[in-house]
Amino acid sequence: MRKRNGFSFVELLVAFTLFTLLAGIAVVQLGSVRQRVFTGVLKSDLRNFAIAQESFHYDNDVYAADTTALQARGYQLSTGTQITVNEATVAGWAATASHSATSVLCYMFVPGAAPVGLATTPGVIACG
Repeated sequence: MRKRNGFSFVELLVAFTLFTLLAGIAVVQLGSVRQRVFTGVLKSDLRNFAIAQESFHYDNDVYAADTTALQARGYQLSTGTQITVNEATVAGWAATASHSATSVLCYMFVPGAAPVGLATTPGVIACG
């Protein structure tokens, strides 16, 4: 009887196939987790934006039409996040948040402004 050293070709092929299958599943799960993380960043930035808008409105009796007016007061966006003000009036505002690392968009509006994107309830963030 011969002494075996190492693995046979079939054993290596089976191990490689299982490893590839598990790696494929992990990559899909990682993409899903990554998207949820960026959606959370967008929601957080929109909440902070809403607070900054209310502060700006308290001092100026009008909502800021862009984020630069709020950034001068200390408001900062997360890296890669962009907020577009769709509407800003004396009565309300609507905004869209996007991130460079995902195609998900988040929307928010307050009473006095028209609904934007998927947002249908004032003050509630909707993402999709």
